[in-house]
Amino acid sequence: MRKKTLVLAAACVALVAGILSSPAVASPKAETMVPQAPAVFTHPGVGVSRAQLDFVRAKVQAGAQPWTDAFNQAKNSSYGSLSRTPKPRAVVECGPYSNPNLGCTDERQDAIAAYTDAVLWYITRDDRYAQKAIQLMDAWSATIQDHTNSNAPLQTAWSASSWPKAAEIIKHVYGNWPNSGRFATMLRNVYLPEIINGSNSNGNWELTMTEAIQGIGVFLEDRAVYDKAISLYRVRVPAFVYLESDGPLPKTKPSQNLNTREKIIAYWHGQETFVNGVTQETCRDFTHTGYGISSISHVLETSRIQGIDLYPEFGERLRYALGFQSRWERNLEPVPSWLCNGSVNRGLGPITEVGFNALHTRLGVAMTNTQAITESRRPAGSNGLFVAWATLTHAENPS
Repeated sequence: MRKKTLVLAAACVALVAGILSSPAVASPKAETMVPQAPAVFTHPGVGVSRAQLDFVRAKVQAGAQPWTDAFNQAKNSSYGSLSRTPKPRAVVECGPYSNPNLGCTDERQDAIAAYTDAVLWYITRDDRYAQKAIQLMDAWSATIQDHTNSNAPLQTAWSASSWPKAAEIIKHVYGNWPNSGRFATMLRNVYLPEIINGSNSNGNWELTMTEAIQGIGVFLEDRAVYDKAISLYRVRVPAFVYLESDGPLPKTKPSQNLNTREKIIAYWHGQETFVNGVTQETCRDFTHTGYGISSISHVLETSRIQGIDLYPEFGERLRYALGFQSRWERNLEPVPSWLCNGSVNRGLGPITEVGFNALHTRLGVAMTNTQAITESRRPAGSNGLFVAWATLTHAENPS
């Protein structure tokens, strides 16, 4: 097993950027981060709250739509199967695009399945689902020791985005989980060291890492871990989603040394014209762009549940990112020559529901293109990586 060192500074340092009321500059200055972890953590509190789950449960019990269709979609999926057999490995090896794939798909899907079962248990109170979630989590916590090869950080982040969601519901609502301590040790010793220092790769990597780190911080009730997630997030979100208030060029992550216009354009996959909502990966493809947008929305949701609302700081970037990608995903008009040389690779994925609910349902923001995409694609399923069942948990959910 590779030796890893977990470095958690007592005081996290962040580059505070993207505050809507502040004048934006091309490269933010480093400042000491104001701690963002709550004094007392709320449980269940990763991605979805007890109040949100109660709302969903009532809707499904009443046979209301779109929640009933979304519930049946999750229940009838392979992730919701009560005959599922966990496939843990001591070492998960994932190369570029999961090649080689030695446990990569199995780990991600078992983690999504555990979350699926936890949600199904909450709605149905059928203990078989809770026990299946426990079986999956126990199998991996008894076995996994390491992640290796070039995609190890991303693979770790994808899986660790789902595990805490499941664990929060089972530990804090179902309650009968003798090996929950061993699962916590797995998150701290196997998953966290791989992702805690973020990434200088494409932005979706680090955004998924922040989601995973935050979720782990909540489950472990570790304020330093939680604060580390937010410190990474505060730098990466403004460097991923452009706003015209940023100036002529996008914000950057200083450690990447993108100190010339040419370097920035190359990192933004050749995009030279910057408008509200274009992202660092828009001209790569919408699928990877969607991964980043999804994690942006998930971190905001968890922060809100934990009592520290970051929507005033980052909501405008999320709104424009969703709206811009949704506009061109709809494919109702020609792509202009200034955008990705007149051609985009669509495939946004089931990632709009959480952000749309937060901004439209709760805050009343009009989002024409995002609404059209979201409602036309319900119920949103899973992308097989770290996103699952957002229509079920977040559609029109005011809680």
